[in-house]
Amino acid sequence: MPRRPKPRPYRKRERARQEEATRQRITEAAVELHGTLGPAKTSISEVARQAGVSRVTVYNHFPTEADLFVACSTHWGTEHPFPDPAPWRAVADPAARLADALRDLYRWYRDNRGMLTHVFRDLPVVPAMRAAMDRSWFVYLDEVVGVLMADWDVARGERAALEAMLRLVLEFRTWESLTTAGLGTPAAAACASRMVAGAVPRSPAGNG
Repeated sequence: MPRRPKPRPYRKRERARQEEATRQRITEAAVELHGTLGPAKTSISEVARQAGVSRVTVYNHFPTEADLFVACSTHWGTEHPFPDPAPWRAVADPAARLADALRDLYRWYRDNRGMLTHVFRDLPVVPAMRAAMDRSWFVYLDEVVGVLMADWDVARGERAALEAMLRLVLEFRTWESLTTAGLGTPAAAACASRMVAGAVPRSPAGNG
């Protein structure tokens, strides 16, 4: 029996290219739906329809919901990168550093409000999304908190309170509440930074 000819390299490359294009199309369809309907209301059937593929094809590329959320998070994050903490580290005064960080972060919230509103709304009811957020947003948030915790002259035993206040003002919901109350984004950032600076329990002189 004659041997079947092996697939030529260019055919393998073309198939791989097509598979990657399909994967990208599915990812982009899911991102679009997450930003309009929200993750909780986005079904695999709707993703397949939006991408122009079958449900089986979606599952072939993304066997679990968590796999799809990770791909979506990575894709969206590449196009909408988190504010860079590096410039904040260069600011010696912790209150000024916080003001700069909140200004940049709140501007990012404003510019990406549509997607973030849906994501943070649905996070408690979509467990599979937590894995993607743990690998991206919550890692980033911990880094930001670490940058902002440095150099405050805080009373002994009050570091936990400082961290709690920082995490509160860094929340998307805090920006949303302040701007819904009528503040513009720059004013909201300034207000939140003053709240923390004014509430930090200072250490007595000489006690560090």
